[in-house]
Amino acid sequence: MIRKLEKKDREEYLKMAHEFYHSPAVLHPIPDSYMEKTFDECVNDSVYAEGYVFLEEEQYVGYALVSKTYSQEAGGYVYWLEELYIREAFRSKGLGRQFFVMMEEEKKGASRFRLEVEEDNEKAIALYKRLGYKTLNYTQMVKDF
Repeated sequence: MIRKLEKKDREEYLKMAHEFYHSPAVLHPIPDSYMEKTFDECVNDSVYAEGYVFLEEEQYVGYALVSKTYSQEAGGYVYWLEELYIREAFRSKGLGRQFFVMMEEEKKGASRFRLEVEEDNEKAIALYKRLGYKTLNYTQMVKDF
């Protein structure tokens, strides 16, 4: 089952986010306070951030974070898949595909879905390509404050 984050999910979400940020899937860890702020933003009806939890027989097995923006280039709303984490034992069981199908159904007015993925995450890249995603030839740049 995949559903939106609720306040009761805090402890389990924070455990999974910590696992994700201490895994090879990310370039560097982040402070726990960022994870806590993200959770609060998602459960307090933010128009910019949504969180989802993945459950199998009431066991927390993953989560996803999605943000919303408007893009002139895309001609409308863009949903960024900020994070998709599924615990190792539950990978390759269709949860990722199920999430994307749900999002496309739920966000029918969107002009684009966008995500980023580590170049060596071959399984995820293969899934995204099967779902119709393509590589953009952009260099992303950031300035943190």
